[in-house]
Amino acid sequence: MNIAVTAHDSKKELMVQFCIAYCGVLSRHTMCGTGTTAKMVSEATGLEIVGFLSGRQGGDQQVASRIACNEIDLLLFFRDPLTVKPNDIDEAQLLRLCDVHNIPVATNIATAEALIHALERGDLDWRNIVNPKTTGNIR
Repeated sequence: MNIAVTAHDSKKELMVQFCIAYCGVLSRHTMCGTGTTAKMVSEATGLEIVGFLSGRQGGDQQVASRIACNEIDLLLFFRDPLTVKPNDIDEAQLLRLCDVHNIPVATNIATAEALIHALERGDLDWRNIVNPKTTGNIR
């Protein structure tokens, strides 16, 4: 499965800790993420993560385009709901595309844990049947 990770600045360390905790599960999948989040997670875990631009520079749009092209199977997007962001429109578009394309998405650690356990059990394997891919690589 192709997993995308992104996080608001105040949630990046939480994303890093989450990925450390579930490194074993995540290592069996292809990962990508927005700039700083991808870099921080990769450095802390040793996971190979394709890094895009930072969210504010278009990274959210890069992830969104891959969702629209059916190249993402799961999105982990740790959001800070208490702080208004200048790119809220891009984030709303990202979440809308997940709904349109039936992409499981977690916006907080509680949902992320539920999805990671579902991923580990094979509960998300239906994505491979419904959306067969010719390659598992994100570029």
